[in-house]
Amino acid sequence: MSRESPPSGPITAENAAALMEPLTELVRQAGLALLGVDRRAMSTGSKVDGSPVTEADHAADRIIADGLARLAPGIGTVSEECTPRAKPPRNGSFFLIDPLDGTREFVAGRDEFTVNLALVTNGTPQLGIIGAPALGMIWRGLAGHGAERLVSSGVGMGAEPIHTRRFPHSGQSFVAAVSRSHADPRTQAFIDGRPGAVRQVMGSSLKFARLAEGALDIYPRLAPTHEWDIAAGCALVTAAGGRITDEKGADLQFGKSANDFIVPAFIAWGDPLVEWI
Repeated sequence: MSRESPPSGPITAENAAALMEPLTELVRQAGLALLGVDRRAMSTGSKVDGSPVTEADHAADRIIADGLARLAPGIGTVSEECTPRAKPPRNGSFFLIDPLDGTREFVAGRDEFTVNLALVTNGTPQLGIIGAPALGMIWRGLAGHGAERLVSSGVGMGAEPIHTRRFPHSGQSFVAAVSRSHADPRTQAFIDGRPGAVRQVMGSSLKFARLAEGALDIYPRLAPTHEWDIAAGCALVTAAGGRITDEKGADLQFGKSANDFIVPAFIAWGDPLVEWI
């Protein structure tokens, strides 16, 4: 499945804020579509890179595509499902989407899968929404305007502000998020070289969400990943008070690389003042 729309000019923070509620509802609806798929009977295939893709990926992608066409027809979109045709550089503002992050977790019957939607402006994730439909939770943030967590209840979704936490003092233990399905030697060595690490294993972009709400201290991944896997999380963590860098401490740029939206490595810091580069 391929989908791409043309790039647009930059979106202001005011306009991005006005889009937050309808975009949140779009993520919620995509999440409901995922929950409606029978995972025991669904069709599953493989992408060119060998990663799994399911009918659930396509169902959520269609909902988001249709919604963005109505809500923001002038803003370009790049979805994981349109990678055969989507090519950087992307200037101005564009949406960067992963309709089902954590497909391996989804196929395995776990609840650690998410819907990721980011608005990127001039190479920087400006707005990010992460929905965890099986957990009944949505995290969202707008850079410079804070972040919040929405929890489903019997009468809707209640919102509460969230913030990253200060890094523990020297000698105290700290919590590092590690991937359930994508462990790699360089990331393991990075954590091993810093005494006091308590590893918390989880799947999908939930690692960014937990970092943003102050449950984790750091999330390193020193192996390649895709921009749509992390853009929403980067915007969320930044809005919540954290920082995302490459492995040398520089800020990441999205939609600019000639490497087909590949991020070679990143480190997500809950406390932006702590660096181990």
